[in-house]
Amino acid sequence: MTSPNAYDVTRWPAGDPSKDIGAVINSIIADIKNRQADRDMRDGGKPGAVIYIPPGDYRLATQVLIDISYLRIVGSGHGFTSSSIRFNTPADEIRNWHEIWPGGSRVLVDLPADMAGDDVRAAFLVKRDGNPRLSSIEFADFCIDGLHFEGRVPDGDPENSYRNGKTGIHIASANDSFRISGMGLIYLEHGIVAHHSDALTVDNNFIAECGNCLELRGMGQASKISNNLIGAGYDGHSIFAENFGGLLVSGNNVFPRGRSSVHFSGVARSSITGNRLHSFYPGMLIFSENCSENLVSSNHFLRDREPWAPMKGYDNGLDDQFGLLHINGDNNSVIANHISESIDARFLKPAGQKPVIIRLVSGGGNYVANNHVVATTEPAQEDDAPNSACFATQVEAILSTGSLTRLDVVAVKVESGSTQNVILDSGSEAQVEIDRAVNAFRGTPVPGGQGATEARP
Repeated sequence: MTSPNAYDVTRWPAGDPSKDIGAVINSIIADIKNRQADRDMRDGGKPGAVIYIPPGDYRLATQVLIDISYLRIVGSGHGFTSSSIRFNTPADEIRNWHEIWPGGSRVLVDLPADMAGDDVRAAFLVKRDGNPRLSSIEFADFCIDGLHFEGRVPDGDPENSYRNGKTGIHIASANDSFRISGMGLIYLEHGIVAHHSDALTVDNNFIAECGNCLELRGMGQASKISNNLIGAGYDGHSIFAENFGGLLVSGNNVFPRGRSSVHFSGVARSSITGNRLHSFYPGMLIFSENCSENLVSSNHFLRDREPWAPMKGYDNGLDDQFGLLHINGDNNSVIANHISESIDARFLKPAGQKPVIIRLVSGGGNYVANNHVVATTEPAQEDDAPNSACFATQVEAILSTGSLTRLDVVAVKVESGSTQNVILDSGSEAQVEIDRAVNAFRGTPVPGGQGATEARP
């Protein structure tokens, strides 16, 4: 039996999905609302529907407005491939490539450039007034491609600007039990923006080469960001959350070009555990606006320098005194993380200053224990040619450990505005700047007793 609540965009009689899949999906949603008008029929009445996007390219010239619950939009492949590499590869090389655009079930965001507002140029806008809040909307297994960036940058190449005003999925209304999984989002200024989320799942997606990847705005609770491959632009967020409680960020692999890897603002009683976080800049992890009672544990942090020639001229604007982990707030636990910084000392800012790894700026009662800081330096290699392979260049940089020497760092710096903290085994006596009169400290033992000087006040 064929269900009337299962739709295929290529078989819907109204519109042409190859020219405007947005108009087709809106027509399908209108049909769902027309057929499922009864709110209470045999203890049900509005089961929702599934909309299937087969593999292929579908231009989106009309924004999709989702204002019903229990809707699943699903494709057959996230289709991600690097547009950044393509746009930074000479044309004579591209002529020999097997394919040059993302594939799978691919939605090409081609909304008019003169649309204005935070949510107006979103491919998929989820929004409804009144009660109850929207529930159980799912996006799965297709690609949303912003096609091109259009901003201004110093080198004159707009494709490296990470700006085009486009958003992939914008959830503007309060929502419950949404799921976003198996998606590919690329070349969007904002990949996913979700407001007022409860029990949101963002799992197993590929969200990269976006100005901002994932932003949880407004407030929310009891959600998880897990098992994703994520990487934003140099002035955008990879993972951002504000005014959230009970958020789990776990098992993600965060790529290095985002302004930060994880940024919490006013977040409480949440966890960042078991992630691999890589950054080319300071400020990998930021807690702002009094984040409290959060757990940061068993993560691998790696900070090194951008090795790929086309992107070496960009950074996030922060210097190395800001700290790789920048903490404002109370009673947070930073426990058992591995933190690597490997960079030629010539590229540290400001010059001649030791970089800061963990910096406690404000608040109190934080517990920093058993973190392993590995700080190394090596002479920088000669600059790559502009067309050097991005993949090989970056992998070689990560694997290059043979000629490393020790880099002097401040492992933990506790500012005067942060007191009553406990710092244990996260840096030697010489590597920690702390006022012992208002904080507790135990230094990491140093083999042979070298460097066991008094902690600096």
